[in-house]
Amino acid sequence: MREIVDYGVLGFLLFLSIIVIGIAIERFWFFKKVQVSQFKDKRVLELQLFKRLTLIATIGANAPYIGLLGTIFGIMVTFVEIGNNALLDTQQIMVGLSLALKATAAGLCLAIPCIVCYNTLTRKAEVILMQWDITYIPQDAHNNKYAV
Repeated sequence: MREIVDYGVLGFLLFLSIIVIGIAIERFWFFKKVQVSQFKDKRVLELQLFKRLTLIATIGANAPYIGLLGTIFGIMVTFVEIGNNALLDTQQIMVGLSLALKATAAGLCLAIPCIVCYNTLTRKAEVILMQWDITYIPQDAHNNKYAV
């Protein structure tokens, strides 16, 4: 039972991390190759820049909860094993609980890089949009935008 819980949750987190790595590589590559002059409409550029970034943010936001769910399942399995053995072995309890916590650690290990990646990619997209503004909006429009 413990193996199903461990491999199910940890396997799912591994799967999500592979998705995030793939998207991040594709986005960094796209940002490196994108040329503002190819886009006459800023909205089209914006759609291209922010493609799939929400998925990275969603995975980053939910990975700790998935890890926590794995921890809860691990603790439940530990209690079931203790109840079935009818022995109160402190070592067995500690090993079971420590192994259950690895799911939370794995969720956090996925979430933190996801959020950093999302923030980095979002900032790069904002810079590229600002480059579009500089290229296509006349200088006088920039100066008059904040005039009273």
